[in-house]
Amino acid sequence: MADNGKHTREVLTVLFLCVLWYAVSSSNNVIGKTLLNEFPYPMTMTMVQLLSITLYSGPFFNLYGVRKYVDIGWRYYFKLVIPLAFGKFFASVFSHVSIWKVPVSYAHTVKATMPLFTVILSRLIMGEKQTFKVYLSLIPIITGVAIATVTEISFDMIGLISALMATMGFSLQHIFSKKVLHDTGIHHLRLLHVLGRLALFLFLPVWCFVDLSSLFQHSNLILNNYKILSLLFLDGLLNWLQNIIAFTVLSLVTPLTYAVANASKRIFVIGLSLFILGNPVTLSNVFGMFLAIFGVFYYNKAKYDARKETKKETLLPMTQKAWHGNGTLLYKPLSNGFLANGSNLKDSQSFKIEKNSNLLFV
Repeated sequence: MADNGKHTREVLTVLFLCVLWYAVSSSNNVIGKTLLNEFPYPMTMTMVQLLSITLYSGPFFNLYGVRKYVDIGWRYYFKLVIPLAFGKFFASVFSHVSIWKVPVSYAHTVKATMPLFTVILSRLIMGEKQTFKVYLSLIPIITGVAIATVTEISFDMIGLISALMATMGFSLQHIFSKKVLHDTGIHHLRLLHVLGRLALFLFLPVWCFVDLSSLFQHSNLILNNYKILSLLFLDGLLNWLQNIIAFTVLSLVTPLTYAVANASKRIFVIGLSLFILGNPVTLSNVFGMFLAIFGVFYYNKAKYDARKETKKETLLPMTQKAWHGNGTLLYKPLSNGFLANGSNLKDSQSFKIEKNSNLLFV
């Protein structure tokens, strides 16, 4: 009875967090689009978001006892962590440019191509091969985005290219953040803080070169415009908050459940942005959007099935080698890390350890 009550509380907690996540993310996108219509400085918006991560994360994580940093060697730091920080502001800038140039609904439809980038980049960088079902799931994604692009009333080439560049940047972050989390053992929220702070430092010269002089020229208008200042503050706060909520959900559910929840969030963002911002759409445009989202759901299911098959193949040799036909145990793992036949546990093909790693970026 107690287990049922605990399970119910966990389900209700996840549902509450998902609703909060969807609301915060949608509000962040709507506020971002509203702000960019009056304040066309996507670089400055990125700067404010990175500053928010840097300022809020440290005290908040210390208050809630998030595990401290781990020691990362300088060579590894320059090889992976710094490129990840560069990719963070790179993707963020292009993401802001995309919602500045095109409607939020269309930008998020283009971002549904993330599985396509992930499959291609994983193959090129990591040499990973996918199952036929995974490749098949990319067809509705590509088709849906193509239909949405052809029928988009407010189409802009810069907006399309920026959305694709942002999606590629987020895909690269997914791939390399998994490696950093696996290699270093750092808490994913602490890594978010490290990357945000480092990205702020790396991005500062770029922001100064592009936006600073223009902001100085209009400083009186900006500083006296409390609406713009309020929207900048809210955009930074909501962006930081949606990352925290997303990682909390990720820690409570399976990777597949998280992937489905993330895809559902995209539908929520598209729908709410269409309702609040009121950008004109056609039925063909909406069909393309939801076809792309359906492809994302199918991709997540195909990846889940592929992982299950991999686990079966991993466990099968153990089943075949560990038991003789008459029921006699031939390969019994001992507490000292060796098998009963004297071979090392780590060297045996009968035993493989698979570590689950979380995606850092949402």
